Amino acid sequence: MSSPPKAPELVAHRGNAAEYPENTLPALRSALELGARYVEFDVQLSADRQPILLHDSNLKRTAGIDRNALEMTWQELSEVSVNEETRFLKRYTDVGIPTLAQAASLLATYPHATAFVELKRASLRTFGHEIVVRKVCETLKPIARQCVIISFDLAAVHHVRQVSSYRIGWVLSDYSNLSALKCEALAPDYVFCDYQLLSEGTSKLWLGPWRWAIYEVTNRKLAMDLAARGAKLIETMAVRAMLREFRSLRARA
Repeated sequence: MSSPPKAPELVAHRGNAAEYPENTLPALRSALELGARYVEFDVQLSADRQPILLHDSNLKRTAGIDRNALEMTWQELSEVSVNEETRFLKRYTDVGIPTLAQAASLLATYPHATAFVELKRASLRTFGHEIVVRKVCETLKPIARQCVIISFDLAAVHHVRQVSSYRIGWVLSDYSNLSALKCEALAPDYVFCDYQLLSEGTSKLWLGPWRWAIYEVTNRKLAMDLAARGAKLIETMAVRAMLREFRSLRARA
């Protein structure tokens, strides 16, 4: 009889985004204080090429402002509150957009934590791969050993490998034979995939030199099923609840 799969490691998706506005310093700090060893966040560039933590290029969802952040300077963006009023009502009124440098300073105080830094396609299209990759790599240099640079954009991930020594991760848009071939050619350190892209017939994830990170997971049963298929990490916004469940699993093992 085969032994049950080992509980996967947890990645805090945009920080502890269940309890704080996503991609903010409070969300990241909370995840790290709760004991998450891995965090993930998104990076865009401001109009004056400042790397910032932001998922959507438009500020409507997070800040209630119908403006394109990529067309705003960092000075303008520093005055914006990303309080996610739809989710949190008036609970957070002064949570700002962090710079990547601020996030790096926070991570430096948690030297055993690893950050997955996602380059967003909107900024890659607007500013070009070379500028985005250079700005992000330069900013993360003080904590380079703690960082993995990831993206849906395969060319951007490939460029990171060409010009730097950072570890890389590719985020899949689909789980297909063509993507498997591209993965084999790239041989990234990590492969990310939304669990909803996996068919029920996917008994085992592709084997390779990479580690699998499956995201949008919010319950232990699904996490353990994915671990049995080969996932070493699961990514979730429900950081507190999932960490608690994983700890109880390990305590009983």
